[in-house]
Amino acid sequence: VRFPEDLEDDNTTFNPEYSHQVFGDDEVAFGYKGLKILLYYIAGNLSTLFRIEYTSKVNEKFDCVEADDVESKIREIIPPGFCTNTDDFVSLLEKEVNFKPFGMLLHTYSVHNEEAGEDITYQIYQADMTCPGLREYHERLQTFLMWFIETASFIDVDDERWNYFLVFEKYNKDGATLFATVGYMTVYNYYVYPDKTRPRVSQMLILPPFQGEGHGAQLLETVHRYYMSSPTVLDITAEDPSENYVKLRDFVLVKLCQDLLCFSPGKLMQGFSQEMVVEAQQKLKINKQHTRRVYEILRLRATDMGDAEQSRSYRLDVKRRLIGPYKKKQRELAKMRRCLRPEELTNQLNQIDLNMQHEQLEESFQQLVSDYRRVLERLAQA
Repeated sequence: VRFPEDLEDDNTTFNPEYSHQVFGDDEVAFGYKGLKILLYYIAGNLSTLFRIEYTSKVNEKFDCVEADDVESKIREIIPPGFCTNTDDFVSLLEKEVNFKPFGMLLHTYSVHNEEAGEDITYQIYQADMTCPGLREYHERLQTFLMWFIETASFIDVDDERWNYFLVFEKYNKDGATLFATVGYMTVYNYYVYPDKTRPRVSQMLILPPFQGEGHGAQLLETVHRYYMSSPTVLDITAEDPSENYVKLRDFVLVKLCQDLLCFSPGKLMQGFSQEMVVEAQQKLKINKQHTRRVYEILRLRATDMGDAEQSRSYRLDVKRRLIGPYKKKQRELAKMRRCLRPEELTNQLNQIDLNMQHEQLEESFQQLVSDYRRVLERLAQA
């Protein structure tokens, strides 16, 4: 909400993707007809208005059943101090001009907005809990996780090893410059013996109105560049990354790596090398596993897939990596031959169909190439 009229504007409203963490696996609030759960956030500091509306509700006395306590369920995830009255909320909105982003400015960029016909400016900040007001702001911000991350959980903000990266839009209102929350990322700095740290991305969310505009890539690249300059950082990882996050990371890391000398077309065609591992780790804080994916994507770009020899060489190179789990099964099978009785061995052999393994390997390869092509298409448009 940026203006009072936004409260009545459906275009500024977005619905949750998930509600099972609040209402159970069935995602149902029992006992209401025409139920509406209304949560409004002021665009910048995220001060909250919470209301519930419904046309009718079951009555325990007459219907012999009790409706779910929806208000209590919502109160469990939104911090205290929220408004329940629209007038109080609008009065807070008038003070929004005083809100300023937390922490240190890392990056400013612009995105062209077709609807507005102009470039809109965005900024990314790095902050920690020593910033006044960040704790309360983060309590409100993290409530979005419950509605948009399938397995979300709140973090322990008292742990000083957390870093917070915040994305804001700059906009004008009555001649003043204001800021709207776009998204954020939390990163935990793990200790690595003897004197290094390994930052691990824990949570990342771009709010729905801003998705599809490239903010996720801007945020992830900015975070990488922030840690790249630190001599104590070993590499950057992610906690239980989603499929979408992996695709985003592929794009960002390929973009960062493509200008390194070790990824020149000539060296790519010679195969994956220790030089790539060392240079990507030292200069860009990328680990070996992620460097290998970058190599495969950039080698695909350098490969003429219409050339039978080049295509075959690329396919074999990627499949040699993919075949790892299948080779493990073969080693397990060799052990079984020595240890199992004939009938037990037959049972295990029935589960290991070599033809099926070859089909799965080819399927994995084709899916990977398809994903890699999408990364390269996006890179060509960047």
